[in-house]
Amino acid sequence: MSATPTGASPEAPVRPGAPVRPAAPPAASTGPRRPADLPEGPSAAPRGAAVRARAGRYGAALGAYAAVKTAGFAVFLGLLAYADDYSGKATGRGGGARPWDVLGSWDGVWYQRIALTGYHPQLIPLHGYPHATLYENSAVFFPLYPWLIRIVCACTGLGTYGAGMLVAVVASFVAAAGIFAVAARIGGVRAGVVAAAVWGLFPGSGVEWAVYSDSLFVALAAWSCHGVITRRWLTAGLLAFTAGLGRPTAAALIAAVSLTALVALVRRTDGFARPLAAVLIAPWGLLGYIGWVGWKVGDPAGYFHLQRGAWNRYFDFGSATAHSLLDVLVGRWHAWQVNPVPDLIAIALLIALPGLVVLLLRTRPPLVLIVYTGLTIVAALASNQIFDNISRYLLPAFPLFIGLGTALRRHSWATLAGLLALPALASGWYAGYALFELGVP
Repeated sequence: MSATPTGASPEAPVRPGAPVRPAAPPAASTGPRRPADLPEGPSAAPRGAAVRARAGRYGAALGAYAAVKTAGFAVFLGLLAYADDYSGKATGRGGGARPWDVLGSWDGVWYQRIALTGYHPQLIPLHGYPHATLYENSAVFFPLYPWLIRIVCACTGLGTYGAGMLVAVVASFVAAAGIFAVAARIGGVRAGVVAAAVWGLFPGSGVEWAVYSDSLFVALAAWSCHGVITRRWLTAGLLAFTAGLGRPTAAALIAAVSLTALVALVRRTDGFARPLAAVLIAPWGLLGYIGWVGWKVGDPAGYFHLQRGAWNRYFDFGSATAHSLLDVLVGRWHAWQVNPVPDLIAIALLIALPGLVVLLLRTRPPLVLIVYTGLTIVAALASNQIFDNISRYLLPAFPLFIGLGTALRRHSWATLAGLLALPALASGWYAGYALFELGVP
């Protein structure tokens, strides 16, 4: 029996040895397509696999961050319980009835107060103090974090302390995911996981799980930079705008996003409207709040007067940092707000800082990361402030973690776990206890 090749008429059998014509393409169907013919069917499995792979990558980064942070946090609470110094300190100044009350002290008291009672901006003269000419006022703290505390209180029934902790902890994981996303685009998945872990043990990281706004700000900064890198200009601009409602140091992020958007406009790499929208949107959160404070106190520069007169914070081109550094190096402990242990930790960080910058630059990072990191470092080092706060003020410079993560990515997971285990435990002391109990965060 002769076989009938595909495409040949069954009524015309093919003679042996006769050439076989190629099969004609099937006629296009004009009727409704079957589910099996729909494009979603064949691509569903690859799409599902991609989602699972992405979840796995983010899961590794968030798991590493959680492990590092939990270890340090446990050591921090253990040291608080062992020393019991908090019980003899004033509530709000590193003290409280229980060890974990320390996490709501210092700036946390102000944020909780704002969440409860709002703002009452005033410039009230103060006399008899060498480093202050105005009474402290809550208007120096930006509104985004206390707004979220108030919303969480209303939605969950938690008090301001619990709501503040919840917002900070959730934001810290969002920040870890953003740091991973940026680092993975530059140095690969392993570099991203290491960078997320370093975020959890960096000096100053004790404020990530406390009633502080740092985690929220870094989350916004990391994802805004990611928006620039992936050319999602509207997202980047909106996140920079929101960050401007969170901290005055958002000026570094706003400048980085705006400058990179202007470069894109000049080069016409992403059209005109989207980069321009980022430039126009980004600064108004920061400018709006500063303008509101100025309007309330009757002085356009009212916010800056309050920051300098009540909190002794102002730009001094690095004079205070240089003097404090020299005083600590020669053992002089009589300067304003000297805290020996955290001051020495700050010096160790300054010694490591140039190396971290070199490691970052070796990765050839995008312009937005260079500008953001550079301005964040300048803001931290060129302002009059408490010297031991340098570790906390450099915490938002998350691109520094990327260079370190990229340098360590060649090591196996087991080696990386061994390298990070002891610093994770020690961070409970140098990034937690030393910051909150031996210094002023």
